[in-house]
Amino acid sequence: MAEDEFFLDPTIGRPADKVGYFTDQASFHRFAAAYRAGMAELPKPDAMAAVPTSFGQVRAYRFGPSGGTPVVLLSGRQASTPMWATNLPGLRARHTVWSVDSVGEPGASGQTRELIDGLDQATWVSETIAGLGVPRAHLLGVSIGANLAVQTAMHRPDCVASITLLDPANTFARLSWKMIIVSLGSAIPAMPPKLRNRLLSWISGGAPVDDSVPEGRLIASGMKDYRDAQPLLPRPTEEELRAIAVPVLAVFAGRSIVHDATEAAETARLIPGAQVEVWPDASHAINGEYPDRIAERFAEFTAGIG
Repeated sequence: MAEDEFFLDPTIGRPADKVGYFTDQASFHRFAAAYRAGMAELPKPDAMAAVPTSFGQVRAYRFGPSGGTPVVLLSGRQASTPMWATNLPGLRARHTVWSVDSVGEPGASGQTRELIDGLDQATWVSETIAGLGVPRAHLLGVSIGANLAVQTAMHRPDCVASITLLDPANTFARLSWKMIIVSLGSAIPAMPPKLRNRLLSWISGGAPVDDSVPEGRLIASGMKDYRDAQPLLPRPTEEELRAIAVPVLAVFAGRSIVHDATEAAETARLIPGAQVEVWPDASHAINGEYPDRIAERFAEFTAGIG
């Protein structure tokens, strides 16, 4: 598949507005090659969509036949659809799956307007769901993608059937100093590749990360070649959490460097009826470590929720 079939009008070079962009043409081509390699590791999508939203066009891929209430996958920071390689087989065996590349992150979507707050984030997610032709969807997000799911449940609940949160970042507990170091490191364009890979390995529980791993290559390219335009949102207040009315499954990684998992889990229990779990041996890379368990737990949680 050619680059222009994946990417929706990528912004190259610093734009006048506060939107995400690839630093130059060479950076875009480098990222595009890593993206194609990552997509080659996935099952072939059954459909591909370009969904217009108020903040730019969103690239979405469907895995499995259409029908029923689908699950929409929301990737983590600096990540996109290829990060779900290990999860798709188990999820699409039971559900229609749509994976979307987030607005303002390195991926195949395009951004045309600044994102300011949680309502803006929830708006592009809800408009994407509507553009896919489904009234509601189960949202399954990891890291900052889980934060997106929470924002959507808070601000646009009508489009949400349920939310499943995998080690949500900056949502239920403050970011740890380790995560702040990783975040600052990702913003240094000239960082040596070995050090960048070491940071990625650190957040992934010590798993080796290098250019031979498609997902690692893609995320490393996103860190180096793309300048994201994501607002750092305040964590939801206790009042906001208690007002969430959609079904919630929150799974925290006991070995996460993002936050204190016990503290985060305790705060998540403020959501009425939320099912909250801590998986002691999981790292922040929980989706890749436990794909079968996540698929089974998700199927159990969403059974009977239409």
